Amino acid sequence: MRDGHGNPLTPEQVDEIRRPSGAPAAADQDPTPALIAKIAQDHGVDAEAVMAALVALRRGQGTMAQFSHPTFGGMAQWSAGGMSMVGDMFNAATKAKLDGVLKDLSAALGRGEIPMAESQRAVGVGEEPSLSDAWPEGLGSLAATGSQNNLRYGFFPEARKLVIVEGLNRTIYETGDHIISGVSQQQGDGQTLSFQSQFGSFSLTNLALSDDR
Repeated sequence: MRDGHGNPLTPEQVDEIRRPSGAPAAADQDPTPALIAKIAQDHGVDAEAVMAALVALRRGQGTMAQFSHPTFGGMAQWSAGGMSMVGDMFNAATKAKLDGVLKDLSAALGRGEIPMAESQRAVGVGEEPSLSDAWPEGLGSLAATGSQNNLRYGFFPEARKLVIVEGLNRTIYETGDHIISGVSQQQGDGQTLSFQSQFGSFSLTNLALSDDR
């Protein structure tokens, strides 16, 4: 491809032309969902299990994790020193999957390929308010949160739920296979949320309402 003067374009310039208007550049995209999907595929587990492991590993500063997920037989523990344990303690295959997932996640955190802190692109300036009173019980680990103005969101990968709190109103959506890593909010006549996952950007209109309340 060439410019108006007949000069060849660089690959970066070609990508810029082909990218849809408003779409983020590759360097601005969060690589976390893609890495989670790859690690899940490499070890034959669900992406939700990898996300749950990542949440726990972040709490352990990238060197240890303790969490519960059915993929690993319930309660699971792992440390970079070589200790690992799954709920089904005699299941060597499940233990091998846990070791593989956590080693890959720990290495990615160490290399900076996955940020040690979860994405908070929706958080406004200043300190984030406490969200503990906004979330319903029984949804498992909270993997991503954010707030802006009077809107809050929380993503629960184990339950595949997205909780939106606006003022005193709370709505729960089914996220399906989406692994949410961030959100942006457009101001105007109304407030529109746009979420990012391994499939790209999407809005709440793309999700089904949950029967949970």
